[in-house]
Amino acid sequence: MGTLYLDRRNLNLRLDGKRLVIEEPDARPRGVPLALLERVVLRGLVQFDSGVLGALAEQGASMVCLSARHSRRTAILLGPGHGDARRRLAQYQLALDPAARLPLARALIAGKLRAQIRLLDAALARRSDVRKPLHDALETLRRLLPDVAGATDRDALLGLEGAGAAAHYAALAALFPPALNFTGRNRRPPRDPVNACLSLGYTLLHFEAVRAAHGAGLDPLLGFYHEPAYGRESLACDLIEPLRPRLDGWVWSLFHERQLQVADFQFDKGACLLDKAGRQMFYAGYEFWVPPLRRYLRRESYRLANWLNGRAPALPEGGNDEG
Repeated sequence: MGTLYLDRRNLNLRLDGKRLVIEEPDARPRGVPLALLERVVLRGLVQFDSGVLGALAEQGASMVCLSARHSRRTAILLGPGHGDARRRLAQYQLALDPAARLPLARALIAGKLRAQIRLLDAALARRSDVRKPLHDALETLRRLLPDVAGATDRDALLGLEGAGAAAHYAALAALFPPALNFTGRNRRPPRDPVNACLSLGYTLLHFEAVRAAHGAGLDPLLGFYHEPAYGRESLACDLIEPLRPRLDGWVWSLFHERQLQVADFQFDKGACLLDKAGRQMFYAGYEFWVPPLRRYLRRESYRLANWLNGRAPALPEGGNDEG
């Protein structure tokens, strides 16, 4: 099974031996063997006791809790991590050395730009009707790549990443139908269907990165590109940067193939929200799409840990986001 999504009102969870039993009004209880669970995604009103959390953690499963309204992450439960504390000590030393972090950060942003180029190249082959905005964005992204390789500090990288994001989203906006009202990235709350999907997808992908970093014995809070910030897992933010364009492309496919439409969303006080049927479609599609990215996150987390401990001769690739 791997992932269990619980996104209904008035659910109750309890343990029955080695099974997690799901109870809801006017329905027969359902049992899921704990051994099959790697992660649980909760949204809305779900009741359970601490024994459920303990059993999931002991099993090595992780849990993410999303707010009922905007599907924002509110809490994460992680199982046991890697036992080698030297990995975190080496990570802390790296976090205090901007010069040592810079090659990793450059590789990361270069990987993101290359992923954006691949997405827009593929879109250009399918959408000749919007050739100009796609071509213009591709020119900008290709021009930025050598500058990233030569960036001398993090501030320069931030500017280059921002320029790339502006070009990327301007091109992406041309791919979606006008009825979706997508003109670029917005959040907290998302104001259109595309951004509602991007926000939920980034939240779930970030959870995968936190889980991967923790499992490799790294501290998800300390990154090498994103600076430490209260309550933010900066290393997880780092790890998903090269993957964001791939999620952007998947969200485009949801609308292009009409798996999601405007009717699957609700608008309330300026916020655009996926309705229940839309969320079920989103979760099912995400689980079909995400396995290669989970493998990438696990692989890169362990490669970074091995490099930090001197067991890998070269830097992690960072930008190699192929699953």
